[in-house]
Formats: sequence, structure tokens, C-alpha cells
Amino acid sequence: MKQPPLYWYKAKKVLSKRDPILRKIINKFNKGYLTSRKDPFFSLCRTIIGQQISTKAADSIWSKFEIKCKKKIVPETVLKLTSSSLKRAGLSRQKITYLKNIAKSFKNKSFNIRDLKKMDDDSAIDYITKLKGLGIWSAQMFLMFNLNRSDIFPTKDIGLIRAISKNYKTSYPPSNKFLNKISKKHSGYRTVFTWYMWRSIDPVDVEY
Repeated sequence: MKQPPLYWYKAKKVLSKRDPILRKIINKFNKGYLTSRKDPFFSLCRTIIGQQISTKAADSIWSKFEIKCKKKIVPETVLKLTSSSLKRAGLSRQKITYLKNIAKSFKNKSFNIRDLKKMDDDSAIDYITKLKGLGIWSAQMFLMFNLNRSDIFPTKDIGLIRAISKNYKTSYPPSNKFLNKISKKHSGYRTVFTWYMWRSIDPVDVEY
């Protein structure tokens, strides 16, 4: 059975005291929490597929991708799949290249998850973004969903920006000044804040 990160319940209490708007959202979705599969390769594949498309579109392509992989999302399986097969699953040529590149990096162990776990957030983002196809947003999703880091604030995430604009009744997109203010208010647990923002506008828990 999946469990929330160790910091989750404490974060909810702290953030509820700091922010009455967030407190209402936390109370509304009280039973939900961030989950992790603890499978780094799976998470990165999921992130690549989710780049720059809606959650609904990503879920559809992911389902087809899983079928192509026969539910075995491992480097060896991805490397064996042909580009034409992956294209039929709805993947662009660029994303196919990224998936193959990540699969190679895991297979030849040039990407070392043990080293990554020892790094602080900024160093980890630098390390992840050295992999072709993974930008800052992808690295942040990995830190949140795979390593369950507590203080990630992905300001390039469209869903987060939409949710902040809606819940705090501010302009879309919110100004940098407003984002900085929000960031400071939830410092230490910005991952938790982000998760509840997503949940407030999406009927399904976000997962990578």
C-alpha cells in the first residue's frame, strides 16, 4: 500500500496555519497525497511523455506506450521497440529520441540514481538536465514524484500557474512578484502546496 512522504502531515498543518485559502483546499482533498512508484526509469518515461501536453492526452499516450512495452517499463524493452511502433502510440519523433536516450543512459549506468539521491535540489536538477530531453520542469517532476523532495516549486507548470491564478483570484499568468510572494509563504513545503494546487483543478491525482 502506498504511503505519503514522511513530511506530508506536518506540512499540511504548517501550510494550513500560514494560508487560509490553501487550508480550504487541504480540507476538501484531505485524504489525498503525493505518491511515488520508487521506479526512476518509469518516472522519467512518464515525464517525457507528459511534456507540453494535457494530462488527458498524456494518459492516453501512456496507456498505448504501456501496451507496446507489455507493461514492462524497463530500458531493455524501450530500446527494442522500433520508432515506427512508438510513433503509432502517439509519440513524436523528438520524444522517441528522448526515451531511447534515457533508456541507453540507464542501461550503461551513465545516469546514476544513487549519486542523485545524495544531491541537494539544485545540484540534482543540474544533473538530470544533462540528459537529453529533460529540462528543468522534467527534473522538478522527477524530484517531486520519484524522490519526494518537499520543497519543489515548478513555476513553468501550466497547471500550477492556472490553479494559483484561479484560487488566489489574480491575473493569468500571475506576476513574478506574486509568485515570489507565494513561494516565500510556502517555503519548505512548496511540493505540498503545488500538489494541492493541481488537485484543486483536476479530478484525478497527478502522477509521474
